[in-house]
Amino acid sequence: MRAENIFMVSIMPCTAKKYEAGRGEEMFSSGHQDVDVVLTTRELARMFKQAGIDFANLPEEKADSILGEYTGAGTIFGATGGVMEAALRTAYNFITGENLGNVNFNEVRGLQGVKEAVIDIKGTKVNVAVAHGLVNVQYILDRVSSALKRGEKSPYDFIEVMACRGGCVGGGGQPYGATDEIRAKRAAGIYKDDEIHSIRCSHENPEIKVIYEEFLGKPLSEKSHKLLHTHYKPRKLYNK
Repeated sequence: MRAENIFMVSIMPCTAKKYEAGRGEEMFSSGHQDVDVVLTTRELARMFKQAGIDFANLPEEKADSILGEYTGAGTIFGATGGVMEAALRTAYNFITGENLGNVNFNEVRGLQGVKEAVIDIKGTKVNVAVAHGLVNVQYILDRVSSALKRGEKSPYDFIEVMACRGGCVGGGGQPYGATDEIRAKRAAGIYKDDEIHSIRCSHENPEIKVIYEEFLGKPLSEKSHKLLHTHYKPRKLYNK
């Protein structure tokens, strides 16, 4: 199928994705807009209700390939610390050539505003920090800035920042009225799905493996870097 004949709809818990769909040249990698429309989860739920669709009782159906298969690591992206944890699972394999026995990194879980930890990967110490809710990002920025001004290296090797409190489970496109109790329950559901999933590491997703074998080549290849990375530039402050 030709790219111009594909209409891609992305369902997201994040209102920022509506802007990001057309934000830069990277979003037109095929020569056409990669994602045509973004709907939030709240908008989709409203559409289901208006159409009278009983979503809970729809018959089970296998997801389309490619990218129909997912891993537990992909699921936990939705909670603060989840991207960090998923990356650490794969980083361990990348560094050691082995898979973890226990893939849980509880140090980066929970609703604490800033989470800092030192992860030992067979003697390689990885300093990580997780912040969610933009009010907590300043602490991370100040620590990095202060270290660089002193001529020292950053205190962190890897930083995860999520704008919304709790991560995507509390995203701007999610149902209204989220409290920390609700955010915690949503995150718990995500971690439960991860625990019961047969594949819990991103690099073990069979469909991702095929994409690399048949198209991207290998992680960090020139093609994968070009197609899977984005770029940022300074923008003016928004003044209402």
